[in-house]
Amino acid sequence: MNRNQSFEAWLSGDPYERYMGRWSQQVAPRFLSWLGVGPACRWLDVGCGTGALSGAILECCSPALVVGVDPSEGFLAKAKERFADSVVLHRATVSAIPVEDAAVDATVSALVMNFVPDALAALDEMTRVTVNGGTIGAYVWDYAEKMEMIRNFWDAAIELDPAAANLDEGTRFPICRPMR
Repeated sequence: MNRNQSFEAWLSGDPYERYMGRWSQQVAPRFLSWLGVGPACRWLDVGCGTGALSGAILECCSPALVVGVDPSEGFLAKAKERFADSVVLHRATVSAIPVEDAAVDATVSALVMNFVPDALAALDEMTRVTVNGGTIGAYVWDYAEKMEMIRNFWDAAIELDPAAANLDEGTRFPICRPMR
C-alpha cells in the first residue's frame, strides 16, 4: 500500500473508529454534561467526523436538531450510516459553515481545533451561526504532553527514525494549551 492509499483508507471512517472513535465516544458525554446545555436546543457539531459527538448529543441532550459538518466524505458516509436522518449532515469546513446566522443554540467541536489552519477565523464562523447568548465549546487531545498513547507512539517513532520528528503531532498541533 502506498502513502496515498494509506491516507485514503484512513479517511474511510472505519480505521478512525477503530483507532480514535472508541475514545471519542467516551469523552463526548462527559463534555456535554460539563457544558450543561438544556433540552430542545439546536446543535451544530463542527468537524463531526464519524459522529461520536453528534451521537452523544442525540443520546444525552434531547435536542430539537443536530447538524454536523465535516470536510471528509468518508467520515460523513460513516456518520450517515450511523444516524440515517437523525442528524443533518453537510460536507463543509469550519471556515464556511453552510448554516444561517444565529441558527443554532450550541456549537461544539470535538478533536478538531488542533487541525484548523486559522482557529480564530473558525471561532468567528462558529460565533456567526450561534445565537447571541448561546454556547460554543470545543475539546482537543493534548498531543504535546498528556495523551500518553500518542506521546509514546511519537517518541518511539522518532527514536527509530529521527525524520519522524517533523510529523510529531505534539509539535505540529500545539495551539490548544490550558490557560493559566
